[in-house]
Amino acid sequence: MPDMTTTPRGSGHPGYSETMTRTPETAEKARRLARVAVCAWNMHEAGDSAALLMSELFANAVRHARGGSVRVIINRPDDERVYVAVVDRAPNRLPQMREGGPDDVNGRGLALVDELADRWGYDLMGRGRRPWGKRVWAEMKVSR
Repeated sequence: MPDMTTTPRGSGHPGYSETMTRTPETAEKARRLARVAVCAWNMHEAGDSAALLMSELFANAVRHARGGSVRVIINRPDDERVYVAVVDRAPNRLPQMREGGPDDVNGRGLALVDELADRWGYDLMGRGRRPWGKRVWAEMKVSR
């Protein structure tokens, strides 16, 4: 269950966001938040996919962002969609899909996100020419 630092959304379908430590060890907590949310929405069949999307976005933030924390978000924009996002403080490190070689250990995360999500992208955070961070997000359709 989400802990006391998890912030539920105030209106519409329930959504959750939580600030988490930007470490590989915290990825399980982000995956758990995604699973708990989709279960609360009675979308059990989407639990593994939502957790995997969250895990990949979180891993990219751990590897490429800076700062001690990130914000993870999981929302339900409507009855048939799940939205996951990770906000970090690295606006100049934009996500780029690349092809990993057969012996590469890393480099396939965004390809997996692209396969699982119906759409994904990023938004720069902040005003003007000097954004303070970015939100990398993925959205998937869930059949009911």
